[in-house]
Amino acid sequence: MLILSNVWYCTFQREILKGINMEFLPGTKYVILGTNGAGKSTVGYVIMGLEGYKPSEGRIFLDGRDITDLSVTERAKLGITLMWQEPARFDGINVETYLTLGGRLNVSKSEVCDALEFVGLDPALYLKRLVDKTLSGGERKRVELASLLLLKPRYAILDEPDSGIDLMSLDMINNVINYIAQYGGTPIVITHREEMAYNTDYGYLICAGLILKTGRTEEVISAFRGTCEVCKHPNLPVNGELK
Repeated sequence: MLILSNVWYCTFQREILKGINMEFLPGTKYVILGTNGAGKSTVGYVIMGLEGYKPSEGRIFLDGRDITDLSVTERAKLGITLMWQEPARFDGINVETYLTLGGRLNVSKSEVCDALEFVGLDPALYLKRLVDKTLSGGERKRVELASLLLLKPRYAILDEPDSGIDLMSLDMINNVINYIAQYGGTPIVITHREEMAYNTDYGYLICAGLILKTGRTEEVISAFRGTCEVCKHPNLPVNGELK
């Protein structure tokens, strides 16, 4: 189990996360839902342990082990992966090299081709394409989704996975999310869109760094509709409630 216990994150004397408590069980599909600027991506960065995103207070536990002070690399070795909202470009590296981690990932070429086909990319056209500016944002997002299929992480954080991808590809993204859960992994979908939230089991509604609602996804979406989409409150939530 992955646990965030009373996690605060502050930067430049601003409180971005304010006492976040979350639990993520294996094989369950989660959503972190909220409007832009609510602190959703920051939760993902804190879980992944990106540089500059160490909690100001609180701890992060994986299977009872405190991983708060572990590096990104150490967390990756424990099975935590972050798929960026804006995928990185790697000049001089082709898709096949990227997906196999330069040959270090123990997968066959057939498995690489299957992963590309799963996300709607023709291996004959993409294996040797460079992961650079010649790929569109949507193509790079698909390549990154293919990497999740091959890595099989224990915890896959997907930050706005539909960003840069047309609406017709929503089923493909959901298939990737389902695949992760089926092998016992835990997909954590970060999004501001209801459409991406529907294919999850349990959710957290976040606003201004506070969790306003936890529960089954349909309950969280209902709270999102009733609170965030019609929000008329110019002030931040106080003690977890809108004032």
